[in-house]
Amino acid sequence: MNPHMQEILVWGDFACYSRPELKVERFSYPLPPPSAARGVFEAIYAKPKEFRWQVERIELLSIPSFIALRRNEVKEKISVAAVEQWAKGRKAPEPIWADGDRDLLGSDEKGRTQRQTMALRNVRYRFCATIRPWPSFENHLAALEAQFRRRAESGKCFYQPYLGCREFAAYFELSTGDQEPPKPWSADLGLMLYDVFDLSRPGTGEDKPAISLFRARVESGVMRVPRYEDAAVIKLAGGAI
Repeated sequence: MNPHMQEILVWGDFACYSRPELKVERFSYPLPPPSAARGVFEAIYAKPKEFRWQVERIELLSIPSFIALRRNEVKEKISVAAVEQWAKGRKAPEPIWADGDRDLLGSDEKGRTQRQTMALRNVRYRFCATIRPWPSFENHLAALEAQFRRRAESGKCFYQPYLGCREFAAYFELSTGDQEPPKPWSADLGLMLYDVFDLSRPGTGEDKPAISLFRARVESGVMRVPRYEDAAVIKLAGGAI
């Protein structure tokens, strides 16, 4: 059974899809990379042991418009392993300090810092993707598609989807009926991040990053995305840019 295209309209006040090659200041791609679109679909419906989402294309329903922002960011990061220990009660939660001097925090690597962010504003997209069942789950495809559509139609999601940064909330609805045409905007974006995980197999919480890239082009408001297994997707050895 061939998968059917699933389409959702996605919009929000702000978005920031940070270019990974810029390590300090955040500068957004003009439209979402495939991993960001995949994240919105997964927020609505995901069963990682049964299937993965394959983003097929991203359509621009508003011309990219940038806005410069300053945002406070904490310098520390919490590891997934630490959160799992806290959730299981094996360790007491340790807070991340957002403010304080060196004497209080004990290090210059803690606290907060201001960073310049070149974000997008008033964004609107159509995300198009297909469900790709893992081996032995192929006969579940029709049920998986129906479950996704029911959830999207009723606005259900496991968590609030976001547009690159968690504070930039994404709103969505199932795309049905008359199609809003993409905007007449074209650009060669060069190499763009494809994903940060190995999409060739079901993942686990212990997986290391697996960075992939592709040559991104937007033609008349449409960015077509190659399949993860295609030669057009560059898989980086070592998982780092």
